[in-house]
Amino acid sequence: MTSARWIACHVLLDVESGKPSDVALEKRSRTLDPRDAALATEIVFGVLRRKAQLDWYIAQKARGPVDPEVRAALEIGLYQRIFLSRVPAHAAVSESVELVRALKKGSAAGLVNAILRRLPLRIVWPTRALRLSMPEWLLARWDKHYTPPVAERLAHAALTKPLPGMDPGSRAVAELVAAQPGDLILDLCAAPGNKSAVMLQAGARVTAADSSPRRLRNLLVDCPRVLLDARQPLPFKKEAFDRILVDAPCSGTGTLARNPEIKWRLTPQEIPRHAERQRQILIQALNVLKPGGTLVYATCSLEPEENLEVVEAVAPRRITKILERQPGREPGDGFWAAVLS
Repeated sequence: MTSARWIACHVLLDVESGKPSDVALEKRSRTLDPRDAALATEIVFGVLRRKAQLDWYIAQKARGPVDPEVRAALEIGLYQRIFLSRVPAHAAVSESVELVRALKKGSAAGLVNAILRRLPLRIVWPTRALRLSMPEWLLARWDKHYTPPVAERLAHAALTKPLPGMDPGSRAVAELVAAQPGDLILDLCAAPGNKSAVMLQAGARVTAADSSPRRLRNLLVDCPRVLLDARQPLPFKKEAFDRILVDAPCSGTGTLARNPEIKWRLTPQEIPRHAERQRQILIQALNVLKPGGTLVYATCSLEPEENLEVVEAVAPRRITKILERQPGREPGDGFWAAVLS
């Protein structure tokens, strides 16, 4: 059993318990050599993107409850056999069998071996949602808001590897602020700091704010930092800033390729809750914008309730520009942004 598969299994179990995949993977893979780290990353994110398909197949063959550790080992083996052709079939099977034994689930070794060895040459996914490895409710939302062909494109994009490094959509949103040398700018939901960095490079004076002490400590930029709850009145003078960026906390449905576990954690009920918080944040932000100043409201959500409907509810006559980036149409993550003045 290689270290890569052992680490991948434990990261998947971490994600099952609620931890973010990128944080769990970074923490557990620190001691791996680059080759094993790359394989662990490929397996973790591949399994999470294809989880609906993998778990459906396991349910068809296991015909009964499967322990989380055994399920993770099967997901790892199946992902390699179905979607990672560069891994030899015998290695994918034997490593998963050894994995369940190492996890003290040896009684399931025969089941794992049988499921992985008897894989058919072609699997027919019985529903559109399974073919796209998407929750049915989210696919139905996209059908309604975007049309079925666009929904399929968005779902396909969520199954692809994201671009390495800083996402082009993130930079495009920061550039909408149009920072000028000397501008006083508030980056209201600043973590991890990529957008603050773009504005600092333009010569602006940026104040970075966030609600998380940990995220604020780990910002990628060197500038004044303020810990706050952006839903409440902000601790700044009225009309203090020339420009404000509100990169609002959201459902993140534009980032499913990068954060695939969102597909399986998000519920329909959370979207209106996000929208209510976003309205509160936008109201508070506008209170500290100078007359004639510019505010950019942005999310990495594809859901209209979190985007246009928020801005139209708070400041419908102040919209001067809208930018929308859709996964699969533009490179990188999906973003929506509006410029208000």
